[in-house]
Amino acid sequence: MHPCHATTSRGVFFLLCLSVVPNGLTAFSIVFLADTPAHRCLLPAHLNLSAAWRNSSIPLDVDDNRGGALVPSKCSRYKLENVLNYSERGLLPGVDVNLSNVPKEGCLDGWAFDQSVYTSTIVSEWNLVCDESWKSPLTSSIFFCGVLTGSLISGQLSDRFGRKIVMFATIAIQAVFRFIQVFSPNWIVFCALYFIVGMGQVSNYVVAFVLGMEVLGLHIRTIFSTAGMSLFFGAGYMLLPLLAFFVNDWRMLLLALMLPSCLCLPLWWFIPESPRWLLSQGRIEEAEAIIRNAAKMNNIEPPVVIFSPLQNGVKAEERRAYNICDLLRSPNIRWISITLWVIWNTLTIAYFALSLNTANLHGNAYFNCFLSALVEMPAYVLSWVMFRWCSRRMSVFSSLSSGGLFLLIIQLIPANLVAASITFEMMGKFAVSTAFAVVYAYTAELYPTVLRNTAVGACSMASRIGSIIAPFFIYLRTYSVSLPYILMGSLTTAAGLLSLLLPESFGMPLPDTISHMQQFPGCCRKTPYILTHTIEEEKAAEVRSLVIREQLSSLNSNK
Repeated sequence: MHPCHATTSRGVFFLLCLSVVPNGLTAFSIVFLADTPAHRCLLPAHLNLSAAWRNSSIPLDVDDNRGGALVPSKCSRYKLENVLNYSERGLLPGVDVNLSNVPKEGCLDGWAFDQSVYTSTIVSEWNLVCDESWKSPLTSSIFFCGVLTGSLISGQLSDRFGRKIVMFATIAIQAVFRFIQVFSPNWIVFCALYFIVGMGQVSNYVVAFVLGMEVLGLHIRTIFSTAGMSLFFGAGYMLLPLLAFFVNDWRMLLLALMLPSCLCLPLWWFIPESPRWLLSQGRIEEAEAIIRNAAKMNNIEPPVVIFSPLQNGVKAEERRAYNICDLLRSPNIRWISITLWVIWNTLTIAYFALSLNTANLHGNAYFNCFLSALVEMPAYVLSWVMFRWCSRRMSVFSSLSSGGLFLLIIQLIPANLVAASITFEMMGKFAVSTAFAVVYAYTAELYPTVLRNTAVGACSMASRIGSIIAPFFIYLRTYSVSLPYILMGSLTTAAGLLSLLLPESFGMPLPDTISHMQQFPGCCRKTPYILTHTIEEEKAAEVRSLVIREQLSSLNSNK
């Protein structure tokens, strides 16, 4: 083995967490890459228009975002043929000519974009406004389609080729294809490359999470799974608006976002391969070498035989033949699965829609994005506290219902109370982030060991639908500013009420078989089954606990 392999658990913990900072930095970069600057129809410079008509050539529209104020239209202008005629005749707009009677036309000569905030974005580069405005949310959806695809194949690739090689290969893929994106000649090429970046991002995150579960010691592994990765992801998310503030050209911003991925590549020489994966491939000597090297670095005497009991336990688990169809086979597990799929979808819609909406809020887009990232930090801490000491069902219900209530209140706030509306939106984001962090571990507790991997994976896959359609919830602002909040608030509140039907798992032993599962609805609580503790079962339980923590990465791969 390489001499720089595994030093201490704390060192590997830190390096693995550090490797996902670029994920947080780039997950919502589309907020700035595809922001829509203020714009209006372009008037050709060569037109011989009087100053009065040049200033009055754009009709005024009502802007609901500004309390019904009249602002220049973004997608139409007065017909230039008529305007030129009035200008040549010396007629004055609003005095000699009633502007309401002047015919209008689209922006036939393109648009003039405000450059006070951004030098350029993909929206201003390729005119993704007005009739083409649907392309902006579709760009985000294509990225999340890549996330969906990556989550489907990353597990299979890492199982076949190894955790470490897939992790660093996907980090490299992100860097390479983000660099190629810089030279995108059009929107279609940009989206195709963005799809691949999405595949790489989720793969890197999931594999890093699983690698940590398999390499780290028990106590550090607990911190790693509950807060470590999430907090480092959040730290990267908070760095995004700072970077975008100083780099306001979308091509240069992509180059800047590529650099952190490149800086993570040298970690190859410091992060070890998973001994458990090596063991599953029959490479027992290599696996033992890693463990013995780590033990030596930590001044611990390793046992003579390291893997034999665990290897037998893993094989016993692998022999169980269950698949996704078993999630729908009996009425009890069917209703639990359907309920959880709805809750996971609602959570991803709310989480991603609120995260992507920061550029549309009043005030400074950079500060709003930073605030949206900042509220996630205490949310992760609160979720750990709730999960440790509170009822699972009430934790999910309280966070979901309060989040929905905060979002519904936004529509009732007067337009001039900007700070209040932003505060309630951030409170909604805080509640949704808390629920998101609780529900994935709750899901793992509800399902039996024989189906836990499949069940959490199925919930994660179902939630991808929510992330794909979330950008179009924000697009509904073009029809009504309140509509996204009404829909998200209603769905989140309904999901909170729906969660009350789920069984309670707090203080209950983890079910091993389908017959051990609690009954749906949750009001029909079942007496805990009696566990018979034997040496063999305790060994198997250790294996199962690892499997649970591996699957908790499913939620975090949404980000």
